[in-house]
Amino acid sequence: MKRTIFSFFHGFTVSSSLPGYVVFFIALHIHNLASAQFTVTGPDHPITTSVGGEAVLPCHLSPRMSAENMEVRWFRFQYHSVVHLYQEGQDKYEEQMLEYHGRTELLKDGITNGSVSLRIYQVQLSDHGQYTCFFQYSIFYEEAILELMVSAMGSDPHISVDGHQDGGILVVCQSAGWHPEPEVQWKDHHGKLLSPASEKISKETNGLFQTQISIVITEDSNQNLSCSVRNPLVNQEKISTVFIAELFFPRANPWMVALGVILALLALLIALASYCFWRQHRMKEMLRSDLERQKEEHREEKGKLFTELGLGLRRAQLYAVDMTLDPDTANPWLVLSEDRKRARYGDTRQDLPDNPERFDPFPCVLGTERFMGGRHYWEVEVGDKTRWTLGVCRESLNRKVTPTPGNGCWVMWLRGGEYKAGTSTSPPIPVSVRPGRVGIFLDYEAGEVSFYNVTDGSHLFTFTGTFSGTLRPYLYPGHKAGGTNVAPLIICPVPAQVGGNLCP
Repeated sequence: MKRTIFSFFHGFTVSSSLPGYVVFFIALHIHNLASAQFTVTGPDHPITTSVGGEAVLPCHLSPRMSAENMEVRWFRFQYHSVVHLYQEGQDKYEEQMLEYHGRTELLKDGITNGSVSLRIYQVQLSDHGQYTCFFQYSIFYEEAILELMVSAMGSDPHISVDGHQDGGILVVCQSAGWHPEPEVQWKDHHGKLLSPASEKISKETNGLFQTQISIVITEDSNQNLSCSVRNPLVNQEKISTVFIAELFFPRANPWMVALGVILALLALLIALASYCFWRQHRMKEMLRSDLERQKEEHREEKGKLFTELGLGLRRAQLYAVDMTLDPDTANPWLVLSEDRKRARYGDTRQDLPDNPERFDPFPCVLGTERFMGGRHYWEVEVGDKTRWTLGVCRESLNRKVTPTPGNGCWVMWLRGGEYKAGTSTSPPIPVSVRPGRVGIFLDYEAGEVSFYNVTDGSHLFTFTGTFSGTLRPYLYPGHKAGGTNVAPLIICPVPAQVGGNLCP
């Protein structure tokens, strides 16, 4: 395209072609913006390494293009948890997390082709987890999520004899320093698995796993056996073997056996007599305790029923509001419907006034309604979209920075098939039925923001705290990445309001 433009203006003099040069540079700028469209691609499988080693996390642009003038940000959990930052043509370490200082390197050999792998030195157990490879050029950005799995091979299994048990010898196998959780097995000399007497795997304070497994070996059983501890991540194992000689097995004395039988019978008679007296006393106690338990269960059922009826979805829907979207806050990439009930990520950036209320560069929008007290409820149709964020935020939120809970946002979101509330470090919210519609309930005085799955009527999550100032509904429809993300988010009428269940 650039070659065509140069040919078109070839032969113009400086004095006669000034308008042509203006058109030329506008066309060239449009071309550069168009060429900035890209996707970010990482490996479709986890990257595996060991504690103390090195890890290389690959990431590249598609189609292939130079990333020399782009911002390349590797982060964990959230946008500002920086692992490595490349900006303005050089590495920046001011925002890097302390635990990664001196341990990262951005491999730039292929940066002109859009390849920017991250190398991590002296890998630690805390490095295990997800990483985000983030590219930004002008206003356009994309990201890919990678997973680094860190393994540790523990100590050789230590086998010891721990006395007699059940007519045999109790043999114990121990090993420590594994990650992830290892698989432990007893085997005979033919490789056949043996059933353990007990097995315990626990996590140490340093995050590594230790294991202890025992088995009872009798004189008639296989006395030649091995203990195997395997790391399932790298499919490697450590084995120790042991042989129990016959002289270690207890020998029974006939007189001692007879004495044991007599003592056992006496103990049985005493136990039967004690049981008869105890049973008679117990029956009286049970009759009295059953009556008390029934009263307590009745009180608990009443309390549970009151909680469900008082704080459930039906109660929240009684405070429904007719919510619309504020076009003065909408990012230029968002397209709102005429009734301001729908929002989607558009194909082109709109030419809108850059006022302080407008979100830019992040594609978000606020609701028109402002809340300084009371209870308020609204519902949003999310359908089959794979990315969205819903909730409330402060009116005073800076529209030019990343909206986060620290900036005054209380939101729930969907990313990568996981539902979370707050930040990316929060644990996933368990969801049994995928919500096609989400209800948001704000109780200002109680300091609560609750989210409901309107599809099955279940409660998803509740923020608790203290509110001050003006709060407004917040909505992010997800930037366009193909598939179901093209569909809009729709503010729906609450069934209790309109007697129906359909979105406009």
